[in-house]
Amino acid sequence: MRTDIEGVAFDLDGTLYPNYRLNIKLIPFIFKELRLLASFGKARTIIRKEQENGSIQYGDFYERQAEITARLLKAPARTIKEKIEILMYRGWEPLFKKIGLFKNVLETLTAFRGAGYKLGLLSDFPPETKLEYLGLSRFWDAVYCSEYCGALKPHPLSFAKLAAEMNLPPEKILYVGNSLPYDVAGASKAGMKTAWIRTFPLPDFHKNLPKPDFSFSNYRQLFNYMLH
Repeated sequence: MRTDIEGVAFDLDGTLYPNYRLNIKLIPFIFKELRLLASFGKARTIIRKEQENGSIQYGDFYERQAEITARLLKAPARTIKEKIEILMYRGWEPLFKKIGLFKNVLETLTAFRGAGYKLGLLSDFPPETKLEYLGLSRFWDAVYCSEYCGALKPHPLSFAKLAAEMNLPPEKILYVGNSLPYDVAGASKAGMKTAWIRTFPLPDFHKNLPKPDFSFSNYRQLFNYMLH
């Protein structure tokens, strides 16, 4: 058992379940709302760049997100904010009732709790309802969304907020995620150890990205890394 780690924290989307299962269910939405989806993604990229430059202090993240998305779509910000909430936040959540987890996720989380590790979760999207639908609500000592403090991954602030919620110093936390530029980079900047779930073979285009302390392709390997 790893004694240098006292808590294990996880990303949600693409880390506890395969992204492709959600993407398949989103195909009708993607075709219908392609412009909204593309503009929403561009808006979050702009926000990340603003955060990197330190030029924005957010009073309301959701207002800023809607403002940028609306500008790209040339539409009223209030209308776009309502549409994002209805279609992309509340609208997607019921899909998680029928999305299966990666194999051995439940076994691994149960074993970590039994071993005395604190468990945390940090997502770039509100995770609470998703966790309920996935049958994972019972596991966590702390659940946090980067949107709540307005600092999307890889900004280290949201990782620091999670560490505070877990009541652990960052260096005592292993953060598990599927994204090298967002999860691994952000957690590393915050002082956490990192584990990267590699769900499919990648070419060397990621060679300039931060390297995790541990990488794995199935949860049994993470189980063994922490407990054996």
